[in-house]
Amino acid sequence: MTKPQVAVVAYHLAPGRVSSWQVGGFGVPEHYVHAVRRAGGRPTLVLPGDDTPSKELLRPFGALLLVGGGDVEPARYGQEPHASVYGVEADRDVLEMELLREADRSEMPTLAICRGMQVMNVAFGGTLIQHLPDHDAYLSHGTPSGRDHLAHDVKAAPGSRLAEAAQAEVLTCSTHHHQGVDHVGEGLSPTGWSEDGLVEAVERDGGWMLGVQWHPEDTASEDAGQQALFDALVGQARS
Repeated sequence: MTKPQVAVVAYHLAPGRVSSWQVGGFGVPEHYVHAVRRAGGRPTLVLPGDDTPSKELLRPFGALLLVGGGDVEPARYGQEPHASVYGVEADRDVLEMELLREADRSEMPTLAICRGMQVMNVAFGGTLIQHLPDHDAYLSHGTPSGRDHLAHDVKAAPGSRLAEAAQAEVLTCSTHHHQGVDHVGEGLSPTGWSEDGLVEAVERDGGWMLGVQWHPEDTASEDAGQQALFDALVGQARS
């Protein structure tokens, strides 16, 4: 059986990020790659800065995966940047938003993780909370580095794509992010929440497009409910 090819958008690696490299590069943490492969897919990197039209760029693929990384440029949702904003990649923002809109038009299965869910929300007109620690209503959701190894439960809406994929309505999730969804984008529905009320999952009203705020790839090798999100993505690509 031919393995569905999954487009995975890489991010920039600054000069020095890779030991002994004197120049920058592009990369994706290996947990994403392993999770897609376990699901039976073939992950293939798509690089920021590619000016190929999104329809043409996605033509060889059966599914789209957006991974974590730096913050979305706040100007894209009409705000001035908070002092905590980091890792903005303007060309990656542009590419991912164009790919999301094309995936929506073509009903290509899409999974958007952490930063990816935030890009998804902004791409459809939503806004973000730029720094969760500024708001007393929210629990700690970790830091973008992931060094704090936090986990919390997410409650999934019954009947949602999230609940159907994971075969569960409560998932224990690895979390390391400092931003979150504020106003939900047009045509998106919130379908997962942490106990403090933060939106942790959104779904597009048509097709199979799911965004999750946590990092399922972190624990997918030992947690079947987290691996199931990648299985569902690849399964949708097959169908």
